[in-house]
This record gives sequence, C-alpha cells and structure tokens, in this order.
Amino acid sequence: MQDATWPKAVLFDLDGTLIDSLPDIHAALNETLASYGEPPFMPEAVAAMVGAGVQALIERAYAALGKAIDPATRDKVVARYLSIYGPRATELTTLNAGASDALRFLGEGGFRLGVVTNKPRAETDEILKHFGVLERMEIVVGGDAGPRKKPAPDLLLFAARELGLEPADVVFVGDSENDVDAAKAAGMKAIALRGGYTVHAAEALGADLVLDRLDEIPGRLAGLKG
Repeated sequence: MQDATWPKAVLFDLDGTLIDSLPDIHAALNETLASYGEPPFMPEAVAAMVGAGVQALIERAYAALGKAIDPATRDKVVARYLSIYGPRATELTTLNAGASDALRFLGEGGFRLGVVTNKPRAETDEILKHFGVLERMEIVVGGDAGPRKKPAPDLLLFAARELGLEPADVVFVGDSENDVDAAKAAGMKAIALRGGYTVHAAEALGADLVLDRLDEIPGRLAGLKG
C-alpha cells in the first residue's frame, strides 16, 4: 500500500460521474409528468436538467414546458417524483466505465473515499449498495444533509470537516459545472469526467484535469499536486 500523502481523500459526485442514472431519472420524470397530464421529454433534454437536486429538476422541467410552478406545487411534484424514482433507481442505471476499478485501486492505495451528491441520501445509499461500492465509502453526503447544494461549496466543505481534512487535501470528481464550481469554491482540486450531464464540453468547465474514464484517476493524481 502506498502512502497517500496527497490527496488524503477523493470524493465523487454520483449522477453522471460514478453512475449513468439518466435512464431511470428520465423514466421517473416522464411518469411523474404524465400523472399531471404533461407531455414527456427526450433523454437529452432531461440530461440538461440534472445536477442541482430534485427541486431544480422539477423546476427546470416545468420551465421547459413553459409553465410556472409555485413552491407548494413544486414540492408536491417532487414528492411524487421521489415515490416513483426510489423503487426503480437501479432498474436501468449502470456504473460508469472504470468506476469499480477506480474505487478499488484508490482504496488499496490508501486514499479515503466518499460521495457528495445533490441526490437525497436514502436513494444514494441504495444505489451504492446495489452496485456493491457503499462499503468503500468512508463518507456519503446527500443533498438533504442540510448545507446548500452544489454549485455552492457547502456540501463539499461539510464532507471535508466530517473527515477532519482541509479542503486543499481533497480532490473532487464530477461531470458538470455544478461539480467543478463547487470544488473550486471549496478550495479543492477538480476532476471533470467527459460525457456527463451538462450542455458544456468537459474542457470548458474549468476543471484541473479532464478524463474519459474513472480508472484513469489513480495514475493521474500525482500530476494534480501543486
């Protein structure tokens, strides 16, 4: 086992980073909208709505429909969505390429691992457990933990505090501008994964490193220091 002097921890976003959850999010959103008499969206449209939490997902969906939604109605639709998404959260979802190997190599290398996501904690734990990677995570922070969601840095700073680490000793891996912006605001190095849930090219997100696959991370961490 190597001495993981830096970084001391590698934290991951979930949707679009560790997992490809878009098929289940897409199906659950369309079922939710159908229950209110609204038309469905294509997967590409839903991908652009993901990343800032469930409330934002519903707000963006209604905005795309050209309809206003008040907070009370939004919260009712959110509850409906979660009741549909929860039971099917791993029906079509898959681990992203290289995820298992990346977590294994990093864990064996002595790096502390965790997930910080805007997704609720219960669904996050179930998904990680389903794919057999929950036990590799020293910390899991969901969007309902209390602090402001990404792109605010609060969830990442909360995770660092819980681990007893300085933000500068943590690397955050994500796929969208929300992830990179949160990491930079928190004072963490940011890795962006190509092919995630964003309308922007990964190279345009401002990350310190852009990769195609998660299993590239172990061999590239040393180059991030400094």
